[in-house]
Amino acid sequence: MATLDCFDIKGRSALVTGAASGIGLAYAEAMAEAGAAVTLADIDAEGAEREAARLREAGYEARADVCDVSRSDAVAAAFDAHDKAYGALDICFANAGIDAGAGFWNPAGHRNPDGQVDTYDPARWDKSIAVNLSGVFYTVSNAVRIMKKEGRANGRTGGSIITTASNAGLVTEPIVGLPYMPAKAGVLHMVRALGLELAEFRIRINAIAPGPFVTNIGGGWLKKDPVARQAWDAIVPLGKLAETDQIKPLALLLASDASDYMTGSHVVIDGGMMLGKYK
Repeated sequence: MATLDCFDIKGRSALVTGAASGIGLAYAEAMAEAGAAVTLADIDAEGAEREAARLREAGYEARADVCDVSRSDAVAAAFDAHDKAYGALDICFANAGIDAGAGFWNPAGHRNPDGQVDTYDPARWDKSIAVNLSGVFYTVSNAVRIMKKEGRANGRTGGSIITTASNAGLVTEPIVGLPYMPAKAGVLHMVRALGLELAEFRIRINAIAPGPFVTNIGGGWLKKDPVARQAWDAIVPLGKLAETDQIKPLALLLASDASDYMTGSHVVIDGGMMLGKYK
């Protein structure tokens, strides 16, 4: 097979959670642009349908579904609907996530009164873990359920699952809300464990660990605050925060046969942030 042919996903289908905006939307666009039929699943039903309609108008195969990943029944229903629509599931992005609020330290140089371990709202902890960790488990378990079922029924084997973790799951980020870090670290370890479990079925699972991207998470404050944006740009070794289009080639790599010897891995894409302070 020619090298570029390894990236071909025409005729396959993909489901992306958290696909109404940000990184999830970039994943969905990448899959559609490369020829896959894609379900955009999101708790924001209006946003998911708007973006799916835009992709259809551009000539791609796309549908939308409402899905709260913190509810196992809602996730199962979204996967069943995708299976009914496309008759298979080849690619899944377990991407949906939420901001966990302020960390214990503020970039302005003081402690956040609501970000300390002894003041942090337990309800916010529970919600963050429910979406950022349990939601990934519900998504992955249902993806595997469909991939195994359709594989047996159609003589197809395998599939590719990609989770969205974070470089905050690998290093301590004092400005990041506390539960976000163990949730994303849990996602990374889940990927390692499931890489071993699912290898027999030729189902690959890998994680993308983004650093600072400009998205709507946290209310989209980096889009709205040019001073904050400039401050973040200044500390990224490659010179600026990433735009979501920059994650598309990596998404296609992990979704396609170009990564058919990768499983249980995580790939950091953070402009060099984990390498240390640049200046």
